[in-house]
Order: sequence, then structure tokens, then C-alpha cells
Amino acid sequence: ELHARFVVMSNGPLNRPKLPGIPGIDRFKGHSFHTSRWDYDYTGGDSSGNLTKLADKRVAIIGTGATAIQCVPHLGRHAKHLYVFQRTPSSVDLRGNKPTDPAWAAGLKPGWQKARMDNFNTLVSGGFAEEDLVSDGWTDIIRNLVVLARQDGGEMTPEALAAKAELADFMKMNQIRARVDQVVEDPATAEALKPWYRQFCKRPTFNDDYLPTFNRANVTLVDTKGRGVDAVTETGLVFDGVEYEIDCIIFATGFEVGTAYTRRAGFEITGRGGRTLTEHWKDGIKSLHGFYSAGFPNCFHMGVTQNALTPNFPHMLDFQADHIAELVGEARLRQAQVIEPTEEAEAAWCKTIWDMRLHNEQFRADCTPGYYNGEGKVEEGKGLFDNLYGPGSIAYFSVVDAWRAAGKDGLRIE
Repeated sequence: ELHARFVVMSNGPLNRPKLPGIPGIDRFKGHSFHTSRWDYDYTGGDSSGNLTKLADKRVAIIGTGATAIQCVPHLGRHAKHLYVFQRTPSSVDLRGNKPTDPAWAAGLKPGWQKARMDNFNTLVSGGFAEEDLVSDGWTDIIRNLVVLARQDGGEMTPEALAAKAELADFMKMNQIRARVDQVVEDPATAEALKPWYRQFCKRPTFNDDYLPTFNRANVTLVDTKGRGVDAVTETGLVFDGVEYEIDCIIFATGFEVGTAYTRRAGFEITGRGGRTLTEHWKDGIKSLHGFYSAGFPNCFHMGVTQNALTPNFPHMLDFQADHIAELVGEARLRQAQVIEPTEEAEAAWCKTIWDMRLHNEQFRADCTPGYYNGEGKVEEGKGLFDNLYGPGSIAYFSVVDAWRAAGKDGLRIE
């Protein structure tokens, strides 16, 4: 039994493995595991590859998201045969990592890291900056947009800007699709691997080995055309009337999103009067700025709970940690016993989150199904991007900083 004045919930938003609801999934008599629980005893090797025990194994991997992009090249290199079952293709861009120039690094000034982080998040949130400090595949669309804007003299209405942004997105995705044709030798396979959606509908990926893997004679892409696997049998997987006999199924199917917070955390939280967090959040998250809820004093949340998401999670967590540390520090200086938002402040922030959803709701609704948009059911509010501050991370950081500087209205520290 542990006692603490303050409790910080930093469980991670993507931590409980998810298995697909495929009929017969419990019937398979071969070997299976989820990518987050990799079985090196079965595959051999380690996190760098060398999966030599698969040399005589027929392996199927279900899923082609960010995790599969990383492990498919290793599986294709070592398995007797690899079947890649795809529902929706990922956007796979050139990674092209290269050594950092020591002279460039030596010239960096204090504060360079935060400046790059803020610049990057401004650009990927659809904002503008005079210079692209990162200049990578994530910010390509903005560079394309700047070129298009200059063609019109740089002055555009919001509607014209949105149209140009969509065109810049299309230019980027055309580059991605062209790369598939350049790398993948079989025309039918190449066509199936092309992503037809806006770039940020799904997490963009960068890998130099994934696409070439489909040129191997021992690798077969099974494109399920957005439907997924039909069934699992005792000996394999079935799609479109064809059974693929295999020895091992690897589930690259991600993590739970949209299920109860306490289910994903692994334990319940009980607040004032014996009220549980599950009861308090039964109709959706209720908080002030995503950090704390009325009736649950001294309990802080980190992660994606009515706040903002950054492509690099450490940036988001760094801001959240600083915010929590400042409030706890103030409470200690004041010898306060309680940090807790009022019900009025909590309700006001919930309304803000609801009102701001319009900033990206239509974009997400137009995307292919995935964990970003609640498997295409945006109206249910269970996607990773639901319950977030619509204008983006930099705008959210400014709102919270200004609130803190103005006196922390709606938060009891006493």
C-alpha cells in the first residue's frame, strides 16, 4: 500500500495490445503473438533482426501500419514464406538517414532544440513559419504549399488557402505513389501498395527496406481491399475464398484506442465520495485542459486527454511535465493540500474541446478507417484525435501558458 500527496497518470495512450475481431481467431493451432510482445524464442534474433529460426516457417503478418513497416523487412529476409495481409496501405516515404554534420552541430545556439520542436509542430499543424528548420518528409506539404502560395503572390483567402493545401497534399502523395512504382517490380503489387488518402489521415512512415521486400520471391502481399481477413482456421487465414496455410500469425494490429481509460490504464481511480473515474467519464473525458478532473484532487493525467498531440510524443510530454511540476511546486510553496478544478471550469473546457472539433472533423471523416478517426466513425468520438484541441499543439500550449500566467482561473490550490 503506497501513500502519496500527488499522483501522475502517465500510462501511455497506446499501451494495451489490440487483436482483430476475425471469426475463428481462437481456433488457430499454430503459433501466434502480437508485435508488442515479440516472441524471440520462436523467431530467433533480437531487436536488430536476425530472425533465423523462421527459415522453415510460413509466416503471416496482419496489419501494414507503422509497426509492420519496421518488421516486415526482417520477416521477409528470414521466413521461408511471408504473407502480408493488408487492409489499407501505409504512406511509405524515403527514410534516408545520414550522419549529422559535426560542424553544423557545433554551430547550434542554446535553445535550438525547442526552437526546432516548435517550428516542426507549427508546420505539421498547418501553420506557417519563415523557415523550415527540420525540412523532412513530414513538412514536405508545407514546402509545397509555400511554392503554390508564391504563385498567387502569397495573399489568399482562407478558402483559397484550404484548396492550395489540398493540392500540396496531393502533390506529396503523388510522390509517395510514384516511389512505389519505382521500387516495386510487380505492377499489381505496386498498385495495391499505393495509398489513396491525404497524408495525415494516417501516420506517415519512412523506411528504405519495406517496399523492396515485396520484390522477394518468398513474400506475398494479400490485399484485402479495405475489408480485412475473412476468417482464421486451425491451419491458416482465409480471404476471398482462399486459405493461406501458415505456421505462425503475427498481429501488427496496434493498440486499443477509444476503450475505457481505466481499462487501458489497468486499474480504477476512485475520487471523492467513492465516485470512480469510469463513472465520471462514462459519457466521455471531462477535465480542465486535460490534466485534472473535478472530484479527483491531486490526480494528474499525461497523454492525450482533452489536450494536444505532437507527432513526437516527448514534445507533448515535456510540456505536460513542466506544467504539472509548476503547479505542484506552487502547492508546496503555499503548503496547499489540494489541487483540483471546479466543475464550472471543467464544463467550460469540455465545451471548448467540442467547439474546436470543427477544425479537423471533416478532414478526419473523409479519411480511410483507422485509429486516428475511430475506424471511420468520427461521430462516435473514439478516435485518437477526438477530444483533442482542434487548432493543434502550438495553439494549445499558448492557451495553457496564458491561463497559467493570468492566475489559473477555475483551479483550486488550497
